Amino acid sequence: MPAKKSDSKKDKANSYTASNITVLEGLAPVRKRPGMYIGNTAGEGLHHLIWEAVDNSIDEAMAGYCTAIEICLLPDGKVSVADNGRGIPVDKHKTTKKSALETVMTTLHAGGKFGDGGYKVSGGLHGVGISVVNALSSWVRTEVQRDGKIWAMEFSQGEVKSKLKTVGTSKETGTKQIFKPDPTIFTVTEFNWDTIVDHLRQQAYLTKGVRINILDEREADKKRSHSFYFDGGIASYVKHLNRNNEIKQEKVFYIDKQVDEVIQVEIAVQYVGEFRESLYSYANNIHTVEGGMHVMGFRSALTRTLNNYARSNSILKEKDENLTGEDVREGLTAVISVKLPEPQFEGQTKAKLGNAEVRSAVESIFGDYFSAYLEENPRDAREILGKCLLAAQARKAARSARDTVLRKGALDGMTLPGKLADCSSRSSDKSEIFIVEGDSAGGSAKQGRNREYQAILPLRGKVLNVERARVDKMLANNEIKSLIIALGAGFGEDFDVEKLRYNKVIIMTDADVDGAHIRTLLLTLFYRYFAELIRQGHLYVAQPPLYRLQKGKDFRYIYFQEQLNDELKSMGVDIKDADISEVVEDEETGAEVSAGERGVGEKVGKVNIQRYKGLGEMNAEQLWETTMDPATRILKQVTIEDVEKADEIFEILMGGEVAPRKKFIQTRAKQVKNLDI
Repeated sequence: MPAKKSDSKKDKANSYTASNITVLEGLAPVRKRPGMYIGNTAGEGLHHLIWEAVDNSIDEAMAGYCTAIEICLLPDGKVSVADNGRGIPVDKHKTTKKSALETVMTTLHAGGKFGDGGYKVSGGLHGVGISVVNALSSWVRTEVQRDGKIWAMEFSQGEVKSKLKTVGTSKETGTKQIFKPDPTIFTVTEFNWDTIVDHLRQQAYLTKGVRINILDEREADKKRSHSFYFDGGIASYVKHLNRNNEIKQEKVFYIDKQVDEVIQVEIAVQYVGEFRESLYSYANNIHTVEGGMHVMGFRSALTRTLNNYARSNSILKEKDENLTGEDVREGLTAVISVKLPEPQFEGQTKAKLGNAEVRSAVESIFGDYFSAYLEENPRDAREILGKCLLAAQARKAARSARDTVLRKGALDGMTLPGKLADCSSRSSDKSEIFIVEGDSAGGSAKQGRNREYQAILPLRGKVLNVERARVDKMLANNEIKSLIIALGAGFGEDFDVEKLRYNKVIIMTDADVDGAHIRTLLLTLFYRYFAELIRQGHLYVAQPPLYRLQKGKDFRYIYFQEQLNDELKSMGVDIKDADISEVVEDEETGAEVSAGERGVGEKVGKVNIQRYKGLGEMNAEQLWETTMDPATRILKQVTIEDVEKADEIFEILMGGEVAPRKKFIQTRAKQVKNLDI
């Protein structure tokens, strides 16, 4: 007789005991779930190990004990991080009965960041940093100089491999961590030099008076180094951010003050001739990408102070409206850095600062000193207010245009742009839209698409460069209006990704210079006004083929120039040199033809080579099978890895300053091959 259902449930409950609970000892949880501690096990997580080790040295610097930090990339995937701070204590810890060094290296939530006189201010939130580095490394050696001796200890995958011992004498103090990321954990094990340099430059700006040296000794014949030291702190950082911009405010406003001997507030501000805000905020040297209380306090004080100055100096008349926050932030470059003993971040990502007391501290300090700055620098004050008033005029002009576009986009499908060939599916999860260059390519795309889930929006001519235009001018552009309405999710601060009508937004342009320019214009538009669409992973770039090779019934498409000669060889063409810029020999005539200069319909040997310079050269079937068919196409997802770097690139390529763009082109000209003009 089968058991009753209730009895079965009871049996299962009785079998679920303490023995079913897995307890991971020591650093085992880190190796089991590394993503919880470092984000991922790819490039981002790999570099996070360096950041964690450097953060400990930065904490020593913020505490006033460290003046120099050295990071060295070593052969065999190893890296060392050394400082001249106090050195990790080596005496026995009263709770663990082990040395403090071993405790710090092998125990989560252990360190000098939890009171007891370790650090007043620290970037570490949970004290997991260096122990996580230890857990995720196949080998670690820690060397400490203090008390006249050099101490050393070695670990592997978080476990002690050699006990603490003295290996020499020294009059210096400091800590050196040498580690090799565990290849069984990480999918990427090659450190990126530029990523490290950019991050540590930022840390040097935020920790003025500390020298950070970076060395690359991975290859004996390719050694390189960088050294950063900034007495000006974040004032130097603002100058660095604005080096490619038209300056409106000659003197950078800078303040570095303490409130009640607890909270340190450091702010630098400069206005430029751009139409957007560039604000970077930090708490204990941690980049708070989502802002927080320090940003709220700053913005409130900025708006109030500029309105008060404008009123008291009759720049704003009694009948005039106050400037809004949007008005005073146009063209603003600002860096806000606060340091405090007990930061309250939202989660381990530390993206947003939640300490309410920081808002009032920043608001009062910045408001008082910025007000004095405006009074003492009337010329800069007039420049700043002049820019704010122009922004206010543009805002009023843009308001009706914005309302018209957003209201039109909110209505039903009858108001969608006439040029849009929409898909039949109403499920945004499955739908995708191709933004296509020109009516000719648009026609082929409309015929070749899968009408169920693929929509086509052809754009006529080059889209407006929004890097050099205010929002009112942008909204007067018919192509941009069509795009905003088609996507259906608004733009800028009003953008709502939940209302997005398509899961994939795909830029599809010609594989030539004009196509690249249009693609860059569209990327500028998306980055400046649809950044959340990129962050959520919805923006893609289609990769059309460059060539179609055919020999008899055998045909194949070439998507990258580097593939051309290899494919020609495999089809029996005699290539003198594997370099694509060299010539190939026509088997029938003996004539030499440059592989990089073949035109449409060129025949080399028995192979017909068709060079696609535009999407319109492909018929609907070819466009489908090469660029639109999910089974065979190549899509490149657009991501934002470094906001500061992305801002800089768009400023250089699309901004109003010619000199930085000329330098950018000159320094990279030799990297360009087979340029079609």
